[in-house]
Amino acid sequence: MKASSQTAVPCLLMRGGTSKGPFYKAADLPSDKALRDKVLLAAMGSPDKRQIDGLGGAHPLTSKVGIVSQSSVPGVALDFLFAQLQPNNDTVDTTPNCGNMLAAVVPFALETGMLQVQGDQTTFRVLTLNTNMQCDITVDTTGGMVQYEGNARIDGAPGTSAPVVINFLDTAGSVCSGLLPTGKVRDTLTVTGQGFAPFTLDVTCIDNGMPLVMFKASDVGRTGYESVADLNTDAELKTKIEALRLQVSLLMGLGDVSQKNYPKMTLIAAPQNGGALSTRSFIPHVCHDAIGVLAAVTVGTACVLEGSVCDGIAVMPTGAAKNVSVEHPTGEFSVALQTEPAPHLPGGQNVTQAALLRTARLLMRGEAMVPASLWSGPAA
Repeated sequence: MKASSQTAVPCLLMRGGTSKGPFYKAADLPSDKALRDKVLLAAMGSPDKRQIDGLGGAHPLTSKVGIVSQSSVPGVALDFLFAQLQPNNDTVDTTPNCGNMLAAVVPFALETGMLQVQGDQTTFRVLTLNTNMQCDITVDTTGGMVQYEGNARIDGAPGTSAPVVINFLDTAGSVCSGLLPTGKVRDTLTVTGQGFAPFTLDVTCIDNGMPLVMFKASDVGRTGYESVADLNTDAELKTKIEALRLQVSLLMGLGDVSQKNYPKMTLIAAPQNGGALSTRSFIPHVCHDAIGVLAAVTVGTACVLEGSVCDGIAVMPTGAAKNVSVEHPTGEFSVALQTEPAPHLPGGQNVTQAALLRTARLLMRGEAMVPASLWSGPAA
């Protein structure tokens, strides 16, 4: 093989839900975590706001990486490690989950021969290593191959595609100590900081797959219907939200999160388009064009809990099986929840099942190139 000043790392560039990024087999990356992170940063072109020297798309939603391996856990087919990079800095955060990138894990494994098609529908169990969360993922494999064309539509991704159904198993307390990490369904806080007068508001701190801090947009002087562009240029609001995030994270048992991508901060308001609730999500410093998969699951969960900040605002269907439509800036995200009464728990309900529909697509096969001076590749 011809010598090169760069190391070629095999990968597939894939869209998962409303996110995208390169997917790698774990064996094709350095086993040393610090070196692996340097390789990922080089491949994505971070830190640089345009990521002009790498594969990143100059936005947190397109600065994501998937790492997949065969699982040694009984009953689990694949281990998935999600890595969140940022255009502007040199961090590689493997603490939170990403339900969007999760949608591309089984297609990646089938495309690379890690798994084999089972029939017209293929289901495998996946363990997300970030938070030790398991889920069953079903993809369309009609004709003995992964199908990407279909009639499923998700807001935030153009056109229609074949459905990817994700059934989450035991998502409560993915990062925090439990579903309600403060032990309450609602907390009242007085937030202080530089650049604004102290203010008091109610929050619901909740983690059903993604740690969120939820609060009424009106409590920070906003409607909750502002555009993403307006919110991203609202310096006063962002200062207040970050002060709240740093303060409330201590109550959630998360410690100092100044260098972390969680908890996400979610402004809520009454629905406008027939859904259950309107949201604006900061992830955590940039307003999301839509809403993350697991954030939507967590928002839907908060909607069913009595006494949460959603109580009196959310418009909810009746019955134990609820299809909760979470509105966001570019549409809606529906989460199918199964609940049962639980008078002994804060909020009075136990969510026994959470499932949702995503789509995915293989965008490109190839190799990510990184400087050979950084890493010369796996040992022979």
